[in-house]
Amino acid sequence: MSPETCKVDRVAEAYGFEETASDGALDDQLLARWTGAGGRTEMGYRTLTDWFNKRLLQRTYDENGRDALGGRIDHEYEALTGDDDLLAAEVVESLRADGIDADGLRRDMVSWGTMRTHLTECLDGEKDTDRSDSDWERETVATARSVVAEKAASALSSLASRDRVRGADTASVSVQVQLSCPDCPTRVSFDVALERGYVCEQHDRRETPAVSEY
Repeated sequence: MSPETCKVDRVAEAYGFEETASDGALDDQLLARWTGAGGRTEMGYRTLTDWFNKRLLQRTYDENGRDALGGRIDHEYEALTGDDDLLAAEVVESLRADGIDADGLRRDMVSWGTMRTHLTECLDGEKDTDRSDSDWERETVATARSVVAEKAASALSSLASRDRVRGADTASVSVQVQLSCPDCPTRVSFDVALERGYVCEQHDRRETPAVSEY
């Protein structure tokens, strides 16, 4: 697929991603992060899309001298792509005050569908679906926990800056995945369930082999 019909390529070129890349060509990075090559943790389309769009924000802020410290990139990206119109409007006005075309910036952000097309059609990428010998499930949950913790830290930083929760920006954030039995109050952490192979021993739904007596 030509760059004229691929938004990822157009945006990457417009924002000079290749010029600032320190860890390889952008397309190689995208494929490696998507497939988990080189010992990386696999990223889904949505997570990879967020990664790409945040690089766009970072590049724009750097070029316009806009401060990007303290989780600002994460916080403002969530505002620009979220459902809170009032919060988005505040960020847009702040961007304009720094001479940034906020509307153009939002138009340049890619969707997860566009990212999927780029990976599978533009780059002819393929993902190994037979991963029974790997630990991708644990890695996926770990990635999800990391993303949640990152978003929570960004929100806490915002709350602290507005003096709504003093000290929130320096607090540690811990995210746990809890599994609940559908038949009783039993709750265990994901790690415990994975270690022992079940959520609730009493209501383990594996079929018990029939025993025949002769």
